[in-house]
Amino acid sequence: MHVLVGYATAHGSTRGVAERLAATLDRAGLKTDIRPLEAVDDADAYGAFVLGSAVHNQSWLDPAKGFVRDDLELLGSRPVWLFSVGMPGALRGPWRRMGPLEAPAILRSLPAGLSYRSHELFSGVILREHLPFGGRVGFRLMGGRYGDYRDWSAIAGWASRIATELVRT
Repeated sequence: MHVLVGYATAHGSTRGVAERLAATLDRAGLKTDIRPLEAVDDADAYGAFVLGSAVHNQSWLDPAKGFVRDDLELLGSRPVWLFSVGMPGALRGPWRRMGPLEAPAILRSLPAGLSYRSHELFSGVILREHLPFGGRVGFRLMGGRYGDYRDWSAIAGWASRIATELVRT
């Protein structure tokens, strides 16, 4: 089966997650293409989709939301998995407990009627230079810590579960 691992990224962290997902699917014997969602010309060429985006203000980036909106009918007829890359791992204290609550808000921001098998919220990379001055102040007041919080084993584990499901079909 030919699988699109499509992503929208702001600073490259989400691309790294997508690359790891695709590598795991490839090792399972699936044929994958990894592409920025704004560069996908023929979505109909794929039998399954693993789609993700960086999260800004509890929402996917516009190229990812646009792809899903424009191809909603096609996506409804194929297996789809969604992933989001945000900053729950960078938070501490009471804010850390609120990180996972972001997932429902992200899903509400996507087009109604989108059918998908599962959604995962992964932590990404957050560096000082990614935020404007006001964002840096707010981030630090929330107890945020800069760094790379991608959990590669969780990402590979989720991709392995997707591969198992696709190989069975």
